[in-house]
Amino acid sequence: MNDAGDPVMSDKEKMTRRLRRLLEEPGIIRSMGAHDVLTALLIERAGFETVFLGGFGASASLRGLPDLGFLGLEEMAAAVERMARRISIPLIADGDTGYGGPPEVERCVRAFEDAGAAGILLEDQVFPKRCGHFDGNAVIPAAEMVAKLEAALEARRDDDFVIFARTDARQSEGIDSAIERINLYCSAGAEVAFVEAPQSREEIAEIAARVEYPKFANMLSFGKTPLLEAAELEEMGFKFVVAPIETLLVSARAIELLAETFLRDGSSEARKEEMMRFEELKEVLELEKYLRLREENDSGDAGE
Repeated sequence: MNDAGDPVMSDKEKMTRRLRRLLEEPGIIRSMGAHDVLTALLIERAGFETVFLGGFGASASLRGLPDLGFLGLEEMAAAVERMARRISIPLIADGDTGYGGPPEVERCVRAFEDAGAAGILLEDQVFPKRCGHFDGNAVIPAAEMVAKLEAALEARRDDDFVIFARTDARQSEGIDSAIERINLYCSAGAEVAFVEAPQSREEIAEIAARVEYPKFANMLSFGKTPLLEAAELEEMGFKFVVAPIETLLVSARAIELLAETFLRDGSSEARKEEMMRFEELKEVLELEKYLRLREENDSGDAGE
């Protein structure tokens, strides 16, 4: 514990090793995106073995802005650290483009690793990037991305820290180019392959058949990719599936409806059955534990 009572992620190797073990074990890994620490706690409480901090959710939560590259490295690394310190499952963090070329990627990987992430996702969009399900995306030459991934691999201090490679080439260059790119990236050392925004079930199946590395599926509601169940993706050969911003979409709608109700009625009574009970939230936040720690600290101070 640190002075604030937070569990310090001094055992980063344990989290990285745990993520790598999950990747080595049979079965698909199901994960969810968390845009803040409370959401990550709830995901862990539900029984998930990993959590994903994506750029879209972080930008919306921290800045109230779209995923267009508004967040800098320091701000994202701070978000990673806050989340990693509070949860006890591996955190995969979105490194976007690495915030520049190979030198910036090296700095990004070190920052995320130091912050407690168990893995980082790096993509081949031009900088500044945009959400992979927005129109108008462009990618850098494949050779430049390989150089960035090589810098990432060289930068990590812990060999168990997992490098996820993502290509956004489907939109601008087509599915064949995207598959060629992701195979190249993994042959250069990236350990998980992520082709963003395939636009049909057939394209998803083609990725599964033509990519030999552990594969990552991004099941974004209302996005460009059809939603497939984890069992079907696993049967196809995918290793990792994430619902990236669904927690954000659900909470945003719930807040909007509550605000409308309170403005109209002057009371939140009509929405009470949809809420988590106050006692439940205190349990999630471990109130009793931290009160006990404070009392023990106060007792120790009094005895000096």
